[in-house]
Order: sequence, then C-alpha cells, then structure tokens
Amino acid sequence: MFEGVYTAIVTPFRKDGSVDEKALADLIEFQIENGVDGIVPVGTTGESPTLSYEEHQRVIETAVASCRGRAKVIAGTGGNSTDEALFLTRHAKEAGADATLQVTPYYNKPTQRGLIEHFSAIADVGLPVVLYNIPGRTGLAIELPTVCELAKHPQIVAIKEAAGSVDRVSQLVRHCPDLEVLSGDDALTLPMMIVGGCGVISVAANVMPREVSDMVHAGLGGDWAKARALHGKLHRLFTDLFVATNPIPVKAALARMGRIEEQYRLPLTPLETEAADRLDACLRAYGLVG
Repeated sequence: MFEGVYTAIVTPFRKDGSVDEKALADLIEFQIENGVDGIVPVGTTGESPTLSYEEHQRVIETAVASCRGRAKVIAGTGGNSTDEALFLTRHAKEAGADATLQVTPYYNKPTQRGLIEHFSAIADVGLPVVLYNIPGRTGLAIELPTVCELAKHPQIVAIKEAAGSVDRVSQLVRHCPDLEVLSGDDALTLPMMIVGGCGVISVAANVMPREVSDMVHAGLGGDWAKARALHGKLHRLFTDLFVATNPIPVKAALARMGRIEEQYRLPLTPLETEAADRLDACLRAYGLVG
C-alpha cells in the first residue's frame, strides 16, 4: 500500500513568516516530476510544532490539491493529546489524504497500554495509520509487543522506523509480517530494505528526489547492485543534511537551490558558520549549487 519514497516535505515560509503555499505547491510538483510515490506534509520536517491549526490544515489541503491523485499524501496529524490528534486526523480524512502519520505522544510519555488506546482511537477514524517510532525525539519507543498488538487493527497498516536499528526492523518483519516498514532515516533506508523494509519517508528527497526514488525502486525491483551504488552516491548527502537539527539544513539547502526562502520559525534558527560551510561543500559536490 505504501511502499516506495514519501518525501517529508518542508513547509516554506515567506519573509514575513507566513506559509508560502505557492512555493509548497511548486516543491510538490518537483517531487512528483522526479518519481516519488508520495508526500508527507506537516511532519517534523514540515515544522508542525510551530504551525497553527489553521495553517496545519491548509498545508494538508495544499498537498492534496497539488498531488491530485498522482502521488499519495500521508498527513502528519499526530500529537501528545489524543483529542488534538483526532481533530487533525478527521480533517485530513475530509481533505482527501490517503493516510495519517502518527508520532508517539511526546513529553507526557504514556504507558504502552496508553499507546495502544491512543493509536487505536485514531485508527477508528477510518484513515489508514502509519505509526511513527522516533524515541530520540519523543523520549518513548513503541515497543515490539505494542506494535504487534496495534497491527491487528485493520487501519494500522505501516510504521515509520526512526530508532536507528536495523535489528528492530528485522524483528518487526518477523513478528508483524503484514505491517509495512518505512525507514525514517535516509542513511538506513537500504539496510532496512534488505531485511524487509519497503521504502522511506525521506528528508533527502526534498533535495534529490530522482536519485532517492531510483535507489528505493531499484531495491524494490531486486536490483540491489544499482541500489547499493546509489546509496553510496547519496550517503554524503544523507549525512550532511543532518549537520544541525532537522529541518534546518534541508531548508537551507532548498534555499541555496533557489526553491524556497530561507525562513524558519523560532525556536529554529539558521545554520551556524561551520555547519553552513559543510552543507555548502556538500551541495557543490553534488552539483546542486554553483
């Protein structure tokens, strides 16, 4: 259902700080033209924590309208309040999204039973759910038995794995064979696919969508030699796009490529000199800037 490349799309802002819907639509068109399978708006890469509810909804609506069925939309509608996640998910369903990305509730750190009830309530909305396991940001992992229990729900169809463990992917594939596993870490996409993952929710695809798409589709088609070669080619980008907190470097890269304004919302701030120099050298090496 959700194999392939799904770009965790940035949210462009104008110089006055407002959401630039035209730039967002143009970014999505660039992604579709270069072979991605879908778009993930208003995830962490889309600076969802600093968007208002109205902005959040408009970004999802813009993504759905821009994709026009040519690529799937997995809308980021998670939260650490179940009521908030339900509110955002119902809107995403009404807007025409194909699925919802549901991050583990952060800061309040519920029990595993709380996670089961939280995610199950959201799945009952009727929109396919992609769980999002990223303990480095949320402080809480979705434990394997919890994932297996959740996978019994007919609307919980996939998980984005960003815990940095290929072994965990092996365990998920073994114990939850019907649950699709998407990498949440560009650099681990190929290793995760080798043990049974089916794609990636990618930051790097914002910048080089064709190459990321070619790598993943080569793996899906069984051409591992081509996939390995592309992984090797892209590895520097996978690394250097994380010289600072995501999405600062990827927005800086897109700005240098002339695709967006380099605007963030506090508490995110522009790259400092050393990190900016490293990113610039990387972009020059790939021929993305002059």
